Amino acid sequence: MTTTTPSTLYVVGNINVDLIMGTLSDWPQRGTEVMLQHSELRPGGSAGNCALALEAMQIPHRAIANQGDDGFSHWLASHFPHSAAHWPRYRCETSLTVGVTHPDNERSFLSNYGHITLLTAEDVLAQLPGQATPGDIVLLCGTFLCLELYHHYPALLAALQQRGFCVAVDTGWPPAGWTDAVRLQVSQWLTHCDWLLLNEVEALGLADAQTLAQSGARLANQLSGRGGCVIKCGAEGARLWSAASVQYAAAQPVTVVDTIGAGDSFNAGFLTALLHRHSPHTALRWGIEVASQAISSSPRRYPDWQQLQLSNEVR
Repeated sequence: MTTTTPSTLYVVGNINVDLIMGTLSDWPQRGTEVMLQHSELRPGGSAGNCALALEAMQIPHRAIANQGDDGFSHWLASHFPHSAAHWPRYRCETSLTVGVTHPDNERSFLSNYGHITLLTAEDVLAQLPGQATPGDIVLLCGTFLCLELYHHYPALLAALQQRGFCVAVDTGWPPAGWTDAVRLQVSQWLTHCDWLLLNEVEALGLADAQTLAQSGARLANQLSGRGGCVIKCGAEGARLWSAASVQYAAAQPVTVVDTIGAGDSFNAGFLTALLHRHSPHTALRWGIEVASQAISSSPRRYPDWQQLQLSNEVR
């Protein structure tokens, strides 16, 4: 079994500023003010959360993004020192999300538009090698928030495949919901996609199905056939549908501290396993392990890949 790799995971998409506040039981009456006990300013976005997990685990990676030119720009770039020098700068404000946590561990998000909406396919391709090293993976995140990219995904995905990358996509939730038009648009992406990484409600919405089994099978059949559809089920673990099999990995109970970015942390663990040539079932377990450590710690902790490798050998 290969335990070292020259391959790289490229994480493409929305890297923005997150202001996390909580805990809010009920939304305040309009025109009033409430005080919350907790706040934290940190880099975020789906791509940002995944890249931070990879950095903590010392996984070869590059964050592919852009940046604005306001007071937050330098602060945000400083958290991605190995990547930000390549980011094009746009004359606009930095994208900012305010995340409000609730007592049931759910959360609500308020976001501006900002720099992530201006990221182009040309920006992405210019930051990637002209030809992939065998095993290189590109993960596309925040697909519905990168507005300039949205209608260019089929061409971008085709270009990535032509360059030899393994392609993974985490769509996120479309702000307009899963309309027929959105499903049709995404269906044009899937034939160029090897791995689709969704949570339960995203999978049900995209597949327009009643059960996860229907969703997983239906979406897997639309992919390239070289990977599969992964559905992240939170405390219930994760499932994978591929042309070869249906697989499941359970999650161990943890005390939840902060669920924001749980799915992005899962993506980091899952794709790290694939980067190191491990099986899809091992990838499911690594994804669950990384996400479990992330949501149960503050400040956040992540295992390094050597720890994950050791747990794989023990099993």
